[in-house]
Amino acid sequence: MQPGTPPPVVPFLRTAAAYAWRVLVVGVVVYALFALLGRFHEIGVAVFLGLVVTALLRPVADLASRGLPRGLAVAVTLIGSAALVLGVLVLVGEAVAGERTTLFREFRDGIGRIEAWLEQPPFRLEPQALSDVQTRIGQYLSGHRSTVLSTALSGAGQLVAVLTTLALALFCSVFFVHSGDRQWAWFREQLPVSVRDRAELAGRAAWRTFTGYTHGIVLVAATNAILVGLALWLLGVPLAVPLALLEFLAAFIPLIGSPVALAVAAVVALASQGPLVAAVVVALIVVIGQIEGHLLHPLVMSWAVRLHPLVVAISVVAGAIAAGVVGAVVAVPLVSVIWSVRTALRKPSGVQD
Repeated sequence: MQPGTPPPVVPFLRTAAAYAWRVLVVGVVVYALFALLGRFHEIGVAVFLGLVVTALLRPVADLASRGLPRGLAVAVTLIGSAALVLGVLVLVGEAVAGERTTLFREFRDGIGRIEAWLEQPPFRLEPQALSDVQTRIGQYLSGHRSTVLSTALSGAGQLVAVLTTLALALFCSVFFVHSGDRQWAWFREQLPVSVRDRAELAGRAAWRTFTGYTHGIVLVAATNAILVGLALWLLGVPLAVPLALLEFLAAFIPLIGSPVALAVAAVVALASQGPLVAAVVVALIVVIGQIEGHLLHPLVMSWAVRLHPLVVAISVVAGAIAAGVVGAVVAVPLVSVIWSVRTALRKPSGVQD
C-alpha cells in the first residue's frame, strides 16, 4: 500500500452502504407519499371507498347488464344498494326511537344499581363518589361552554367534509362500476411499452387481492353482526340492532374493532341488565374473537390475503398512528395489495396462480 492511499473498504461495509442508500431513497419516497396522502386524504378516502363499492357491486352490475343497457344496469344497482343502506339506517333509527323511553328508565335504574354495586366489597366506594363525578362534569361543561361550542362547530365542519368525501366516493364508484376496465386500459396505454405487460400483471394481482379482501371482510363483519345481534337479543340487552350494526362497522378494523364494539355492548348491558349479563357479554367478546380469529378469517380470507397475523397487527397499529381510524381500516388491504403485487412480479414469466 502506497503512503497516503486510503485502506481498502471491507466488502461487508461496501454492501451495507449500497443497501443503506437504497433504504434511504425508499424511505424518502414513502414519506413523500404519506405526506401527499395526508395533504389530500379526503381524495384518497373517496377513491378507496369508490373501489370498495366497485368490488362489491361490479358483479351485480355485470349480471344486471345482461338484460339491461350498461348505464341503466349501473344506475339500478347503485340506487338499489343505496336504498338498502338507507333502509337499514331507518330500521336502526326506529329501533332507537321505539326504545327511547324504556332506555332512559333502564339506564337511570342501571346507574343506581351500579352505584350500589360499587359501594359493596371489594370496591367500597363512598356513596357520593359517583354523584360528585357527575356534578364535576356538569360544572366543567358549564365553565367551558365556549370550548364545547367551538368543538361542536368544528364537528359540523367535519360533517361537511365527510359528506363531501362520500359524494366524491359515489361519483368515483359510478365511473368505476360502469367502465373501470376501460379506465385501467387507458392508464396502461400511457405507460412505456416496455412496462405495460408487467403493469397489467401487477394490476390484475392487486385487484384480485383487493376484491377478495373486500368480499371476505364483508362476510366476516356480517357474520359477527348476526352473532352479536342474536346473542344480545336473547340476553335482553336493549339496542341489540344498533349494537349489531356497530359490530358490523367495527369488524372492518381487524383484531381490535370487534372487541371495542363488544366493550360498548358490555357497558350497555351493565347499565341496563346488571353485572351478570355484562359478564356474559364479556364472555361473548372472547367467544366471538376466537370464532373470528380461528375460523372465519382462515376460511374466508386466507385465499385472498396471505399475511401473517403479526403483520396484520403491526399494519393496523401503524395505520392508526398514521391516519387514525381511516388508516386502521385501509392498512391491511393496502399491505395485502402491495404484497400480492410483489409476489406476482417476482414469479417467472408464464406462471399463473
